[in-house]
Amino acid sequence: MTDTLLDVRGLSVRFAMPRARPFAPRRYLHAVREVSFSLRRGRTLGLVGESGSGKTTTAMAAIRLVSPWQGSVLFEGQDLLRLTPEQMRLQRRNLQVIFQDPYSALNPRDRVGAIVREPLDLLEIGTPDSRTERVAELFSLVGLRADQMALFPHQFSGGQRQRISIARALATNPGLIVCDEPVSALDVAIQAQILNLLRRLQDELGLSYLFISHDLGVVQFLCDDVAVMYLGQIVEYASRQSLFATPRHPYTRALLDSAPSLERRKSAGYRREAVVSGDPPSPVNIPPGCAFAGRCPKAAALCRQTAPILQGPQGQAVACHFPA
Repeated sequence: MTDTLLDVRGLSVRFAMPRARPFAPRRYLHAVREVSFSLRRGRTLGLVGESGSGKTTTAMAAIRLVSPWQGSVLFEGQDLLRLTPEQMRLQRRNLQVIFQDPYSALNPRDRVGAIVREPLDLLEIGTPDSRTERVAELFSLVGLRADQMALFPHQFSGGQRQRISIARALATNPGLIVCDEPVSALDVAIQAQILNLLRRLQDELGLSYLFISHDLGVVQFLCDDVAVMYLGQIVEYASRQSLFATPRHPYTRALLDSAPSLERRKSAGYRREAVVSGDPPSPVNIPPGCAFAGRCPKAAALCRQTAPILQGPQGQAVACHFPA
């Protein structure tokens, strides 16, 4: 059995835009552009970047909740993009999601026990009696009581609802869980509880997480490796230790400088980078060269002409002509 659980190669996602006029050429919004990464068993890969960078679209395309345009996604050696709908339905038991908003992720008309049980019923896992036992076991696993199974979502706090979402994601014993900013809608104290729960479950069950977040403090706490995304591409890919200690891409350095939870100014030898201003280019009209060149304080003529390639020593690859 290989150590790599998920291997994504050249993944691209584009969305057709309305025509400006009849018979005009079709334009496309390029949400994800030739993204490649791998995730090892029992580890957590963080996808970070500002809003609109393509983090969530990348993760959802990797598990076929969004239709990719091109590329390959190997899960345990099997290309998910080549599976038939029925084959993909059976593979769903190994691929689960924890969504961002615990208030809208749960059906308000169903009791929470039925919500957690639903994946078991849909995929016909086990007998009816064993499913009931499994739901009770999951409630205990995430810190809820079995007698709460008969309650409705509105009777729970935000943190408790996210625990229910986690229990639902665990129901089918998945190998991979996509965590789509699972703590961003919660209070800070509750965030810490949920993050500790996710880490404990990973240690106990051997889970692998694809973790989407804009909070670099959360990423530093939970993730083993980090992929920094900008305008649909990975601009830096490194281990957690390397990325936070020695960021090499100007965009990564700007993200770290703007994260108040990291308190980088208190660290020895800290020097603030030049301020990054302006907005990212339009994903409909991608400029030539480096997409970050228009905002980068160190951009040169080469940056505006030639797109950099993600490369570098093992453990810290960067897409930049002049990396730090």
